[in-house]
Amino acid sequence: MGLVEILHQQYGLSHDIAKESAASFLRTFRAQPDDESYALDEWPAHLWRNSLPKNYRHIAKNISDEWLKLRFKNLALTPDVIHLLESLREDYLLGLITNGPSRAQWQKIKHLGLRKYFDCVLVSGDLPWEKPDQNIFLEACKLLNVEARTCIMVGDKLETDIKGGIEAELGGTVWIPLQKDEMRSDLPDFTINKVTELREVLPASPKLKRSSLLMNTC
Repeated sequence: MGLVEILHQQYGLSHDIAKESAASFLRTFRAQPDDESYALDEWPAHLWRNSLPKNYRHIAKNISDEWLKLRFKNLALTPDVIHLLESLREDYLLGLITNGPSRAQWQKIKHLGLRKYFDCVLVSGDLPWEKPDQNIFLEACKLLNVEARTCIMVGDKLETDIKGGIEAELGGTVWIPLQKDEMRSDLPDFTINKVTELREVLPASPKLKRSSLLMNTC
């Protein structure tokens, strides 16, 4: 059951108002996923209070908790992705680079148990740069103790992951479009449909037979 259905069926909002409230919350949360003047779990509740009709604002904390459960359920690593990460670590050093506020991003990283799959994790909120600034990619290379030309960037955003990897002069880039109609092949070295196809791409060219992979998370 999605957010709109929960608002409609469990809390009695009309379907149209439920849809509008959920869209308003998601839009404002994506624009600002954290505000350090609020406790981490209070910020989304605050955004919900501003997104719901006045006579439903008393449910803001409850619907915020429901949203958080749905969010982590949808973000959870599938068994095939876990297997991929475990197998990649046998051959490559792995780095994770993510843009966003420190608290919110580390909450996701911790909840999803990502730290154990990567040799370094960089959150832009902890640093002076964010993707596509080449410095965040070069910092990952430094932490992995490898040269930029030996690293491959794997990401789903052309304007941050792929552009940044190219500007940092990494050894190659692999793009995973979020939607099929985004398909382009002029910028990245390789384009795949889903991350579990990554193993099929890496041995395909001597250019990609390198020592390190940098990966993106939202």
